[in-house]
Amino acid sequence: MSVRTPVARPAAAPRARRGAAASRPAAPPQLTLLNRERSILEFNRRVLAQTLREDVPLLERLRYVCIVSSNLDEFFEVRFADVLEAARLPDSGITAREMASVVEDAHALIRDQYSAFNDVVMPALKQQGIFILNHAERDAKQRAWVDAFFQAQVRPLLMPVSLDPSHPFPQVANKALNFIMKLGGRDAFGRENRIAILKVPRVLPRVIRLPAELCKPGEQVFVMLSSVIRAHLAELFPGREVEVFSQFRVTRDSDLEVDEEDVANLRQALRSSLSTRHFGRAIRLEVVSSCPDELTDFLLQQFELPEAALYKVNGPVNLVRLNQLIDQVDDSVRPDAAAALRFPPFEAGWPAELPRGGQGGSIIATLQQRDVLLHHPFQSFDPVVAFLREAVHDPDVLAIKQTIYRTGSESVLMELLIEAARRGKEVMAVVELKARFDEEANINWAERLEAVGAQVVYGIVGLKTHAKLMLVTRREAGEHGPLLRHYAHLSTGNYNPKTARLYTDTGFLTADPAITTDAHGVFQQLASQTELPTPRCLLLAPQHMHARLIELIGQVAAAARAGVPGARMVIKVNALTDPAMAHALAAAGQAGAQVDLIVRGACMLPPGLPGLSENVRVRSVVGRFLEHTRALWFCWGPGEDEQQLYLSSADWMSRNMLRRIELAWPVRDPALRRRVIEECLSLYLDDSLDAWQLGADGRYQRIEAAEGQAPRSAQRRLMRALGA
Repeated sequence: MSVRTPVARPAAAPRARRGAAASRPAAPPQLTLLNRERSILEFNRRVLAQTLREDVPLLERLRYVCIVSSNLDEFFEVRFADVLEAARLPDSGITAREMASVVEDAHALIRDQYSAFNDVVMPALKQQGIFILNHAERDAKQRAWVDAFFQAQVRPLLMPVSLDPSHPFPQVANKALNFIMKLGGRDAFGRENRIAILKVPRVLPRVIRLPAELCKPGEQVFVMLSSVIRAHLAELFPGREVEVFSQFRVTRDSDLEVDEEDVANLRQALRSSLSTRHFGRAIRLEVVSSCPDELTDFLLQQFELPEAALYKVNGPVNLVRLNQLIDQVDDSVRPDAAAALRFPPFEAGWPAELPRGGQGGSIIATLQQRDVLLHHPFQSFDPVVAFLREAVHDPDVLAIKQTIYRTGSESVLMELLIEAARRGKEVMAVVELKARFDEEANINWAERLEAVGAQVVYGIVGLKTHAKLMLVTRREAGEHGPLLRHYAHLSTGNYNPKTARLYTDTGFLTADPAITTDAHGVFQQLASQTELPTPRCLLLAPQHMHARLIELIGQVAAAARAGVPGARMVIKVNALTDPAMAHALAAAGQAGAQVDLIVRGACMLPPGLPGLSENVRVRSVVGRFLEHTRALWFCWGPGEDEQQLYLSSADWMSRNMLRRIELAWPVRDPALRRRVIEECLSLYLDDSLDAWQLGADGRYQRIEAAEGQAPRSAQRRLMRALGA
């Protein structure tokens, strides 16, 4: 692949005003930032748009529907829950009008999601012989099979509750499937208790595939668990009439509230809190569109929710569970249609610089000669595993240190750390216990590591450890006797081989003494909490990353103000919501610097406003893989020594910069720097298939290829260039 540096456009912008210190520049006049929550919903609109693309295989389009549901669950559980909490404070600055606007956007997005599911995706799947049948659509044999399935595997687990003073409204778990029924007649004791609740156990599959013998040739038939239960509700109340009913699902605030300053053992406190996570304050109520008002009013009252928190949906109340259908579809039923159903298989490439396992050679020996850049998922994550495995089995490796944020409940990397400790190596693991929704897995790994003698710490009180860092210390022969040498792996993504096949990220293997010495200092600080000298190469949050990045923005702005040609920045992150950084970027644009932002998700900086942000352009890329790479390029002159390129674990959000342990590291090798600029920035600025352009009003428009040109996809080009 050729290396091509993006060409700077001519600068033509008013001079920026002189303002406050570099770390907190004055906001450009009249620049109003975009609403963060609406920006998050806009990102999900871009994801939903994938379901309408005819060049995306059908099951993948259904998967995007599921992804939107999963994203919205987290939005309500975490983001919107935080906004509601903040809005209760008198000085929050959050107006009722803003809240209403966010709620209106959420309702509109969910309506469009179900419309895409019902009117586009499911009809297209039917054409490929894939059906989800309700009770009325099932034939006699299918109904008989469903009835047998219900009697044998579902009914024994169901326990409906009729409400009365001695049977109060049950505790309903977060995101669980439930039914509410209004009953006619009298119960076994002659009373007219009218409302019943049925909680559906999580252990039951939400999507059930019918046997092939019950389907026509070339067809695959599925039924939803909710449909199975709905068809048999009357059997649960013999002697009574089920007059009306509805599925429902409540989304709750799922942040774990633990006062780290007031607990003696954070791990034990979090484990105790996990049991209550599913029963936090209700935030959203979902019911089917046919649910009568009297039942919705009753549920809203029970969960103490306003009417705006009610979402009536035209279909299953939990589309996330349709991932089970995607996993059960058998491509061999219609081999001719397989290409229309799924993305073609992709095999990640192995970097040519590194020896492959079983073919001799040493990764550590390679790092003694050069740094190695890994670009996932286009290149395999296996070299990271191989690097750690080599360190574990190398008798000259004395110590291994690693941060653990999201590694999964099953992890070859964690098993290797346990093996290293068993072999007598010094193992230190910095486990982030408050990695949202991964707390239980991380607690379990922490306990297993401690059991074999590894040193386990939980970072710094009040700060999440989000940095992705591994350090190997090896005893080697030196000119004046044995010496200790460090080898490091730094990453923009998690130590999780599964997500490394789905997310775009960069990994960096190095023996550079400046970087590895800084990395050693980071681990020392996380363990001892001792103040250390400012790192020579690494940018560390919360200490100085924020101020240094704003300083670099100011350096580019100063060059533009002085008329230096080519003063520009290209920033690729997942989110830009830190006000100080957004204002600094706008001010740099006012000074004449060209600013290109590639922001996957929420971006609060409105581009293209005359006199304010007209030199700022913002694009978002949504493709086959989830964009997760963070690459930061600052250029204040034409020379190699007049630019700085960082890779980073941190998004440009206030929480990342000020309330987390984060790292950014420089790419100092000119060839690797050009490669990052090409692969992570240039190709994405040239994307005309998966890219969207942000407008000053906060809305996005898909970028179209120029007339006469074929659309270009950064991800597809990287798959061709770097794949096996």
